[in-house]
Amino acid sequence: MSLSGLLDVIVKDPALAEAIEAAAEGNRPYLDLVGPPAARPFTVAALARSGRPVLAVTATDREAEDLAGALRSLLEPNGVVEYPAWETLPHERLSPRADTVGRRLAVLRRLKHPRTAGEDPAAGPVQVVVAPVRSVLQPQVAGLGDLEPVSLKAGQTADLSEVVEALSKAAYTRVELVEGRGEFAVRGGILDVFPPTEEHPLRIEFWGDEIEEIRYFKVADQRSLEIAEHGLWAPPCRELLLTASVRARAAALAEEHPELSGLLGKIAEGIAVE
Repeated sequence: MSLSGLLDVIVKDPALAEAIEAAAEGNRPYLDLVGPPAARPFTVAALARSGRPVLAVTATDREAEDLAGALRSLLEPNGVVEYPAWETLPHERLSPRADTVGRRLAVLRRLKHPRTAGEDPAAGPVQVVVAPVRSVLQPQVAGLGDLEPVSLKAGQTADLSEVVEALSKAAYTRVELVEGRGEFAVRGGILDVFPPTEEHPLRIEFWGDEIEEIRYFKVADQRSLEIAEHGLWAPPCRELLLTASVRARAAALAEEHPELSGLLGKIAEGIAVE
């Protein structure tokens, strides 16, 4: 349910009007606003009206989910995104889930290179980023917003082998049957892909080099669903892709730190490790 009409009344409050003006001008180092928790979604939504993206930091993941849900009733739902934290700790020899990484990279890509209004609204400009404080404090690799997603549309011409190579470079895992996010499968001229940001995987049908149709399908019975109107938009599944420069850097570091050769040696060979 949309409650956007309430903002027209709330922005008339003098303190909030001053905050919106300050956000639009961008010439104040900080501005303190004190109010009840119930006023937070309205305040953030009002600040987003300044035309500049707003970063809303919460204490916990649950608070981030609640705030994002409230903001979607006040603003354009696709303009409100959550920036999740890794579910793994720095000292653990585990990688974060593909859906966590994909959601993070999708947010950064939309901030750096948003699509235009006529394209997929789910990849368009961002109004508010809601992030738990752990995700903001976590260091991240520079330039993640420049990582290009694999993008396909019906009617487009594309070489299937090149698409498969692009998915592999984006850290998607090739399997016989797609069951989880971050996986893809090829059967003849049919390509199945499960982007981390989608609820259902997508099935792309090729006729030669031409893409005939892109549909969602169910994992449980592999049955096709509705047509994917905006096609495939698949962000990478790892924040550190094993590019030539990364592999060369890993090889050099392996010589400097032989105690890490087991980890760095595999990265130098292009093998993804936890």
